[in-house]
Amino acid sequence: MELSDKTARQLWAEVKANPNRARFGYGYKAVLVNIDFQCAYTKVAEFKTAYETDPRQIEYVNALARRFRQLKWPVVWTHVAYAGSAEDAGVWGTRTNTPDSLQNIKQGSRRAQFDERCEVQAGTDLVYCKRMPSPFFETPLQSLLVWHQVDTVIITGGSTSGCVRAGAVDSLSRGYRTIVPEQCVADKHESYHFANLTDLMLKYADVVDVNETLAWLDGRLAGGK
Repeated sequence: MELSDKTARQLWAEVKANPNRARFGYGYKAVLVNIDFQCAYTKVAEFKTAYETDPRQIEYVNALARRFRQLKWPVVWTHVAYAGSAEDAGVWGTRTNTPDSLQNIKQGSRRAQFDERCEVQAGTDLVYCKRMPSPFFETPLQSLLVWHQVDTVIITGGSTSGCVRAGAVDSLSRGYRTIVPEQCVADKHESYHFANLTDLMLKYADVVDVNETLAWLDGRLAGGK
């Protein structure tokens, strides 16, 4: 194993700055998967489970979503929420049992609600309640992607080290080009965040500046898709 005194942030900066880094690239048609933009994870003044990395994260995600809708490409929002008994959390909900524990994000609770800053379009966007880290696990996401014949999955949300990573690994495993706009993902601690951005870039996804993704979408709009 290679040893290093560098921080996760420094290692990420080195990887990102490599001009020869091979990429998967964008395909022909994409889905936008916005993972867990719910109050439990976005309201830092309200819940200690929440986190913020880029203050403009939700603004950027809304900008992506508006362009997807213009293209008539699918926009998906996921959130986690559990039954009163928490039995649907399975073993994932057994390590702790405090008001802040995962399995105590109950259906219909404030913690389960989407952050009101998110422009979730009822009747147009797809909303999936997931119980496990990956947005693909036991949700209709795979079927949606087949129906829309997409070849590219653009992932936003949190946490970078948890559900975003799980979604990216599952996306690549299913044969999709996977894109993670850096400013659109967040985590509780910079070490987890930057270490996982590095790992995602090296193995599973293209981690890009959000402005690159916006420009790609604008190009598709200008070119009539």
